[in-house]
Amino acid sequence: METLGHPATRFTNIYVKNFGDANLSDEEFQQLISQLFEPYGKIVSCVIMKDDGGKSRGFGFVSYETHEAAKKAVDALNGSEVKTCKLYVARAQKKNERQAELREKYEKLKMERLNRYQQGVNLYVKNLDDVIDDARLHEEFSVYGNITSAKIMVDEKGNTKGFGFVCFSSPDEATKAVTEMNGRIIVSKPLFVALAQRKEERKQHLAATARCQNQGMPRGFIGHAYSGMIPTNYLIASAQPRPFMTTNQVPRPRWAQQQQ
Repeated sequence: METLGHPATRFTNIYVKNFGDANLSDEEFQQLISQLFEPYGKIVSCVIMKDDGGKSRGFGFVSYETHEAAKKAVDALNGSEVKTCKLYVARAQKKNERQAELREKYEKLKMERLNRYQQGVNLYVKNLDDVIDDARLHEEFSVYGNITSAKIMVDEKGNTKGFGFVCFSSPDEATKAVTEMNGRIIVSKPLFVALAQRKEERKQHLAATARCQNQGMPRGFIGHAYSGMIPTNYLIASAQPRPFMTTNQVPRPRWAQQQQ
């Protein structure tokens, strides 16, 4: 929680980014400062950050004389456009402060995802046709309840991976969607729909399934459980009836032959 006098509430230095595509020269940047930032108060300094080649890195800093002026500039200019570039204007932060804020945001998102898994409202949907996008996924599942998010997973080129996630606002809605949508053909493929599992839970489930399949096998046996059926690639010799032998054909002991 921010307190009076904390740097977060008494800042004078602001961070400006996202103007890299505008290709502003130093002179144009100074004009930008004059036109956009000076109306909110006296500016002590401003700088545009550059790479080793002298090219703008697309961000810079503006320092005001008072906190009130800096706050007004942030409130008014964040999201404004310069040559089709949407500016991001915010309080400048130290590196360790920024890292702490990012960690806090990450932990918050992590807890939100965990809560969705525990509540049973997040669904895993796979075998999706390539033409299905986020909007179509949302449309197909929306009849079963209030959807908080629907997302198709894509690769680095933006191509669909064939699976995605749909999150409902209640477990009852998610359960109904699983019952109705699992196996249903959308476009040209039957969907697989199930409650989403965390990676750790999925590993534990697969391990438990494997243990059940391998129960009762001899130690060191590797393979599938014996089903009671003889494999077709094994040949079993059948017992052949022995021919009838007459008395003359029965072999006599060697000692009997020697007595004759």
